[in-house]
Amino acid sequence: MKYLITGAHGQLGQELQKLLRERGLTFVAYDSKALDITNREAVMATFKAEQPDVVLHAAAYTKVDLAEDEGRAMNWQVNVTGTKNIADATKQYGAKLVAVSTDYVFDGLNVGEYRETDPVNPRNAYGRAKLAGELAVIESGAAAYIVRTSWVFGEFGNNFVYTMQRLAESHPKLTVVNDQLGRPTWTRTLAEFMLHLIAVEATYGIYHLSNDETATWFDFAKEILKDTTVVVEPVTSAEFPQKAYRPKHSVMNLEKAKETGFKIPSWREALKRFLYR
Repeated sequence: MKYLITGAHGQLGQELQKLLRERGLTFVAYDSKALDITNREAVMATFKAEQPDVVLHAAAYTKVDLAEDEGRAMNWQVNVTGTKNIADATKQYGAKLVAVSTDYVFDGLNVGEYRETDPVNPRNAYGRAKLAGELAVIESGAAAYIVRTSWVFGEFGNNFVYTMQRLAESHPKLTVVNDQLGRPTWTRTLAEFMLHLIAVEATYGIYHLSNDETATWFDFAKEILKDTTVVVEPVTSAEFPQKAYRPKHSVMNLEKAKETGFKIPSWREALKRFLYR
């Protein structure tokens, strides 16, 4: 079986490559320079040449605030047009697709956990583009899994864990928002789940995947820095205004993922394994 990864230089794309190497699986990985997914002809030519069995679509435009203005066009081109091209090519060449989406397809106003079947209502440009990408995957008719995730951290690229560690080196006190609730996701857990769906031949469709248990960004920061002398204090989102709307309650239900037989570690366990790997 041959895997094709998009977004090869992103934090998930690099994690996927690491995992596939560990498992001795055959793959090719393309970054945006090697393959412009917004170029339909280039995508089709690549699929024709590579003939992948499984496509792990990790490429995305993820600059949430820039997507509101100067990055708006790029956000749509990559997350919608690019995803449509990948999905259509997957369908044409008879492969299976695992595409990554986001909790931002929801408005964050739900007091409970969001299930895969709950109504979507994205409140920022990034979320709207990712939802349109989901619809493009569905409309393509490809044999596809859409995996919505949230609060991603990992070994590669920039993420909240590295930001907190860097700030802690020069600040004795940090303030972190305590009124946004969600679930952190280790890229390793996400990558393992993506391969698990293929391995167990799970039913195609939408799945939610993060690490288990909930947290605020304040809780997450406290756990990251618990072995340091840095003081972490809670503040409200109003004290940290951002261009793009952020969901206040973005907890996605994990039961469907668990029903596939996948064991999901808590975010604290995942963070510990990541920090002390």
